[in-house]
Amino acid sequence: MNSTPHERESVTVLGLGAMGAALAGAFLAAGHPTTVWNRTAAKAEPLIARGAAAAASPGAAVTANRLIVACVLDYDALRAVLAGQEAALAGRTLVNLTSGSPEQARELADWADGIGLDYLDGAIMITPPGIGGADATVLYGGAPHVLARHRATLAALGEPVELGADAGIAGLYDTALLGLMWSALSGWLHGVALVGADGVRAAEFTPVATRWLSGAVAGFIGRYAAQADARTYPGDDASLDVHLAAMEHLLHASRARGIDTALPEVFADQARRAIAAGHGADSYARLIEVVQK
Repeated sequence: MNSTPHERESVTVLGLGAMGAALAGAFLAAGHPTTVWNRTAAKAEPLIARGAAAAASPGAAVTANRLIVACVLDYDALRAVLAGQEAALAGRTLVNLTSGSPEQARELADWADGIGLDYLDGAIMITPPGIGGADATVLYGGAPHVLARHRATLAALGEPVELGADAGIAGLYDTALLGLMWSALSGWLHGVALVGADGVRAAEFTPVATRWLSGAVAGFIGRYAAQADARTYPGDDASLDVHLAAMEHLLHASRARGIDTALPEVFADQARRAIAAGHGADSYARLIEVVQK
């Protein structure tokens, strides 16, 4: 099924778990004719009530539209769904939003290339309720011209961010960004516990914390990115010696209040190792070399 210039592009969604259902719902909300398939057919019923067409089989789903968006359990599950559909897939586009490793994405991209299937691998940087919202972002790796062809349709899910032709790059960014998220959330929770021990509510602490993160901390990241790439670490804003002294204050305050110190001990250990190697006058960015080792 092809769309005319006056129509919204039609799309097939494979997989209707929480995320897949949210993706299909966003396409429908944006006016895209949407065909859905799920191994458990009953999961399609709420979407059918909103105007989606249900495919009776993976083969019917694949042939319904030239653009296919997949979000299933894992890459093995996707391979099983697509098995035997190679001839039908040729000349179509598969946008794979299934979670997996960069290596799995590259293997699937090679398979797609071998059967004449255009392939994009994506990482969704929002939870299902946020799909289609202002804060939704989806990272894409794969041929730029393929993303350009379908950008307007994929924008219904969230802002499409092009990372380059490597199909594995979106998954790599995804894992790195999740690590950043968990580090920030755990740091926030440690802060909440620390100030909470002295009677401060999380709701009081958090506006100050988010202002600090979006302002000063974001500025540090921007400055240190250039240093990490150049492998030069001028400690003109704050040296590792200064950072370690502040970390020791955090450790002391945490112990005095019975707060777990595992997280700040990670920071302090890395700083101590760099300082022991003679880098106490360098910036925090020097720790990239500790992390990489």
